[in-house]
Amino acid sequence: MTNSFSLNASTQPSGRLWRHPKSKLLHALIGLGFGLSLLAVAGLAPNASAQGLTKARAADYIVAVVNSEPITNNDVQNLKLRLEKQAAPGSPKPNATALTQQALDQLINEKAQLQQARDNGIRVDDSEVDQAEANIARQNQVSKEELYKRVAIEGLSVAAFREQMRNQLMISRLREREVDNRARISDTDVEQFIQSQQAGQPAAAPPIDLNLAMILVAVPENASAKEVSDLQDKALQISKRAKAGENFATLAATLSQAADKGANGGEMGLRPANRYPTLFVDSTQSLGKGDISEPVRSGAGFHILKVLDKKQSELSSTLMVQTRARHILLRLSNELNESAARNRLLTYKQRIQAGSDFADLARQFSQDGSAQTGGDLGWASPGQFVPEFEEVMARLRPGQISDPLVSRFGVHLIQVMERREVPLTVREQREMVRSQLREKKIDEMYAAWVEELRGRAYVELRDAPQ
Repeated sequence: MTNSFSLNASTQPSGRLWRHPKSKLLHALIGLGFGLSLLAVAGLAPNASAQGLTKARAADYIVAVVNSEPITNNDVQNLKLRLEKQAAPGSPKPNATALTQQALDQLINEKAQLQQARDNGIRVDDSEVDQAEANIARQNQVSKEELYKRVAIEGLSVAAFREQMRNQLMISRLREREVDNRARISDTDVEQFIQSQQAGQPAAAPPIDLNLAMILVAVPENASAKEVSDLQDKALQISKRAKAGENFATLAATLSQAADKGANGGEMGLRPANRYPTLFVDSTQSLGKGDISEPVRSGAGFHILKVLDKKQSELSSTLMVQTRARHILLRLSNELNESAARNRLLTYKQRIQAGSDFADLARQFSQDGSAQTGGDLGWASPGQFVPEFEEVMARLRPGQISDPLVSRFGVHLIQVMERREVPLTVREQREMVRSQLREKKIDEMYAAWVEELRGRAYVELRDAPQ
């Protein structure tokens, strides 16, 4: 079992493997120190933790009051201990005074938000805490009992742990109501950001999509100068006829010597310009839609080109990695618990490694809609699957099979089949920019809102924490 421990206690229901909208709970947990306290659990030695907490309890007293609710020295020291454990290995030891102040500020902010949440009628019942607790355990690939053991190492009782979870769920919902739902990013914001990123960079020609039609007057490989000249004259005459208004498609069908004999009127199809020969792109660069080129010479002969369509491309050079994976899913039930499902999938993995076909086993045993296609989930972009599934999938090499993985849907065996890079459309890039700007705006709005909320609260600082 790995010692890394992360949080994502989203309680949104979903009946599919696909990822539901990103929960803000994790941000709230981390921002208030709660998520990071659990991240520190795995790094705490039981004796060291117990000694630190015992020492804190011996000097307990009230250090601050937020409206009518106290914050004790124990509260500050316990959070400070957890914050110390967050420091990356090898990094300088945090300043003790600054860390104490950070812990106190976080606790004051949390108290103010909880009071606001209660005043707004926000409540979280036991079933919601149960769901969040199960999601945390599942994402970290531990049982609920193991989760409780790790929490106990930190000196928290199960009741205290659940109460902290309830508080953070309340704060998360308050944040969604007061901040997240008010964050709006306009098209102008997106455009200004893109322009600011391009400022100072050499202007690049926008990518173009072209649809060209062609008539080829072929030139034999060993043609004499006289033959080449005659064929060039023929090409010029065809170009003049087309420019004079004769139907280009008819001319292509009757006169073109291309391999397809002018089928489809010589049309070659709409595609990014870089997928056409450079000669064709250069020859039509100054032409508009409907224009016809002069004959241009290539190794094959003389080409007369007509621009059927020319427009700014929806594709760009920005690439995204997509993964094609397949899986076998066993759903948990009264008849099949997590341990049994893991063991069964380990057996399947051994059979595959011994030569059995993954797809055949998926068709026989997988318990979701992909079973009929051999477990094939198709090409997926980042963020398409639930986090616990995607994190494991991202670490696999093509052909590699995972160990059994627990998600909110059951237990999976995953195999990555292949990966590819695909260009993002301009629209997809703009939506990515919009999402990034919105996340940044939410963080800024949240920080300002917390400061405002704290400013409205009555905060009395008493004896300094020690």
